[in-house]
Amino acid sequence: MLPTVRQILAMPVLATADPEVLAGEDQLDRPVRWLHPAEVADIGHLLRGDEIVLMTGVILGDDAEGIRDYVRSLAHAGAAGLVVELGRRWASLPDALVSACQREDLVLIALHREVRFAAIVEEVGARILEAEVENLRASEYIHETFTRLDVEAARPEDILAAVARIASVPVVLESSRGQVIGYDTAGRSASALLADWGRRSRAIVLSGRTGYDRRTGWLMTVVGSRGDDWGRLVLLTDRLPNRRDYVLIERAAAALALHQMRARARDGAERNTHTALLAELRAGRISDELAVRCEAAHLPVRSRSFVAVALRRRLTAQDERHWSLTDLGAVLVKTSRSLRIPMLVGLDTDHVIALASLPADLSPDAMTASLAQEVRRAASVTIARGEVVDRLEDTFRTLLDARHILDAAEADDPRPWITLADVHLRGLVHLLRDDERLRLFVRRELGPLQEYDAQRGTSLMSLLKVFLEEPGGKAAAAKRLLLSRPVLYERLAKIESILGVDLEDPHIRTSLHVAVLARSLADDAHRAPGGAVDSVA
Repeated sequence: MLPTVRQILAMPVLATADPEVLAGEDQLDRPVRWLHPAEVADIGHLLRGDEIVLMTGVILGDDAEGIRDYVRSLAHAGAAGLVVELGRRWASLPDALVSACQREDLVLIALHREVRFAAIVEEVGARILEAEVENLRASEYIHETFTRLDVEAARPEDILAAVARIASVPVVLESSRGQVIGYDTAGRSASALLADWGRRSRAIVLSGRTGYDRRTGWLMTVVGSRGDDWGRLVLLTDRLPNRRDYVLIERAAAALALHQMRARARDGAERNTHTALLAELRAGRISDELAVRCEAAHLPVRSRSFVAVALRRRLTAQDERHWSLTDLGAVLVKTSRSLRIPMLVGLDTDHVIALASLPADLSPDAMTASLAQEVRRAASVTIARGEVVDRLEDTFRTLLDARHILDAAEADDPRPWITLADVHLRGLVHLLRDDERLRLFVRRELGPLQEYDAQRGTSLMSLLKVFLEEPGGKAAAAKRLLLSRPVLYERLAKIESILGVDLEDPHIRTSLHVAVLARSLADDAHRAPGGAVDSVA
């Protein structure tokens, strides 16, 4: 592991020079890739990032703007810090240099005793080279481990277990909608790890394919092939990630993507047939030929009613195994066959979708009850059911209904299954979430508060959401937020001032509640991919 700025300062060659940290204290745990003794005013373009620059300051003039430009060039180049030996140029570092480094959050260290820069580079360089060799060995081990897992066609839970074992920290695999697909706690509490996961995940936007969020300690990478990304792998680190962590998470993501492709390939011709059928039914492209193809796939279409069900795995701390979508789809296929219910079953990123064909003597409620009972013997799931339709031409409605209801449902809904009537206002807002008029309404109601949070780094929007959703009023909201009542009242008053409203007005609370709900559902929708259904039956 590369040494950090803090570790380098503790090395004898620098410790004897009486170093003093004057800026960038919060960056002392940043890794250092190399050191450059350089009395060059325009060194910034020569740096590659994560280096420490050693200087005496003789090349810097007394012009404060020139000093600020020099510091900006180092910060923009990604330098890890600036070390200045006192005595030759300055007896103490000028205020312009200290303030510029503080503004750029760049580590600034003053050496109060003379030291040979060559000795620093020799001693620290040896430590860095040793760390590089260690990183190469670790990377080789990581590649050997995941190559073996690839050859053995390892399951996702085996891949996640390998990541947690190597990194010694928890790892979570989530869908593109922020739903947890699998995880390994590395011996920690699953309840604490997964608590409020959806909200935490939505708050972090990954700009590239791999990135690190310093605030949360999440190292993340996209899972899937370019153009077919279906998830995100998250390593919850206790420290700044190093090169090995990046190699590990990216290699694991590649192994998960390979497993997904293999799982699709294993389903063969029947999967391809069902995929095409479900896609055409959902698109409403009904023809005589499609009806014949459905019959050939053992989905009767004459004198039948149709209903769609959508299932999403409900994660609990008591889960003894990690369920993949393929596993859940296989359970549904097995159940439908044991109950003699003709059904097409498919996968859609983070849930299972199915279309059942029912005879006249089988009620939809009886079918759903039997199905839910059998499936729940094997796995903890949330089940959504679309409206029953009597024509093949209308199956697109029940397929879309089931998916929308599942997305709108609360993750911990205790009911055996959920219909459109059960999701109430949440279901209606979900169906309208892409309507531009609803977006304008949300912007009008919440825009000033969102801008206030973004500019000042506050979380008043989250506080408002808890206040509006908590049925126990302000006292219960304060308890849930772990705030004293006076602090809660103060923050609610600030929200009223920003939005220009009175939160005691029930009409205002209703309006804001709808806007908050619409914003939350829209955030979920924006994270959702638009892919085809993959069948497993």
